Amino acid sequence: MAAKRANVYGVVVVSQLVGFVVVLIVALLFRDPFPPVGDLLWGVAAGLAGVVGLVALYSTLSSGQMGIAAPVSAVVSAALPVIVAAISQGLPPLVQLTGFVLGAFGVWLLARPEQHSEGAASKNLRLAIIAGLSFGSFLVLIHQGSGSSAYWPLVTARAVSVALLTVFSLIRHRGASWLPAQSMLPLLILTGVLDIGGNTFFVLAGQVGRLDVAGVLSSLYPATTVLLAALILRERLSRGRVIGIGTALLAVLLIAVP
Repeated sequence: MAAKRANVYGVVVVSQLVGFVVVLIVALLFRDPFPPVGDLLWGVAAGLAGVVGLVALYSTLSSGQMGIAAPVSAVVSAALPVIVAAISQGLPPLVQLTGFVLGAFGVWLLARPEQHSEGAASKNLRLAIIAGLSFGSFLVLIHQGSGSSAYWPLVTARAVSVALLTVFSLIRHRGASWLPAQSMLPLLILTGVLDIGGNTFFVLAGQVGRLDVAGVLSSLYPATTVLLAALILRERLSRGRVIGIGTALLAVLLIAVP
């Protein structure tokens, strides 16, 4: 909703800044133990990966290739933590593996727009894959750095992403106004809080369970987006997205089997 009313890069920078402030306050309030430098460096790497993913995704979307960018980046992002966890922790039970496959299919159905140009879709497939690999790398890297601290690696990652995205936006717009109007601040604050909340709960989930389970379950967020769009924006739920929601719910049940 915010991106429809203002420059998308301004929306991202301000919401990321809000997330940085929120997670910094949480880290201080909960007296999160300050991690070793190595963990903070994992956070820096995660922030770099996130920026690459955002730039690649928006570059693809800006060319009108949402039909391939959104589902490909979402599925690749979900797959990477599964591959890393399979190598480092071994394969999960067959039931959970089935849930992973269903989850990927559900994400594809939910993230795929209803209409797109198939002929032009392959043009930016590479950027969509880069975006997915970058977002998946963010999940893996932030998980790697959160062994001793839940919040400080996120603080570092968000600081890096805010700084780089601000520089990128300044260069891209070259003096033009790109920051959102002050009247949009409440919406951007809510966006930033929800965004960093998702990152934080992913980290906490990874600390108490498997990386692949946390990664796939968190990748099912398009189901919430689609449902909210139907309830708040009165968007029509197509048959494909209804099937996607049902598939995602079944995937959750299978993945949650102990």
